[in-house]
Amino acid sequence: MSTSQSNILTTTIWNILHDIYDPEVPVLSIVDLGIVRDVVVNDEAAFILITPTYTGCPAMDVIRMNIKMALLEKGLGNVEIKTILSPAWTTDWISEKGKQQLKAFGIAPPNSTHSVCTIDAFAADEAVQCPRCLSFNTKAISRFGSTACKALYQCNDCHEPFDYFKCH
Repeated sequence: MSTSQSNILTTTIWNILHDIYDPEVPVLSIVDLGIVRDVVVNDEAAFILITPTYTGCPAMDVIRMNIKMALLEKGLGNVEIKTILSPAWTTDWISEKGKQQLKAFGIAPPNSTHSVCTIDAFAADEAVQCPRCLSFNTKAISRFGSTACKALYQCNDCHEPFDYFKCH
């Protein structure tokens, strides 16, 4: 395969991946979520390297299947999906577009810096902005939200509950 063909195939695969959404956060593509680390094309196959948001994430099997199905629909069958655990995924890998999509969907995006410096049972809750009314007057209800990667918060001003995509 020529370099030109390899580049075209790589671009094609990235474009397909941008249209695959996380099953637990359906507003985010797997690219905007930052779990797609790389696409490598050589003469034998194409390799898609993915990193789960946390080890044991139940959505990864569905994501792998959705990647395979989307590529097969476009006639790309010789593709391997490899899971990479190091470096560990971090919320820093969520694109700015992805963070805006989370907010528009009603999920507070991860803070760019933690407002709580220690993991202490007596530490104050992290200051999380309500995605609806933009108030920081919020409180943690549960460290676990609708999925393990989110926490449940409530706004003290508009009284609405919301998920917060936890930093890690």
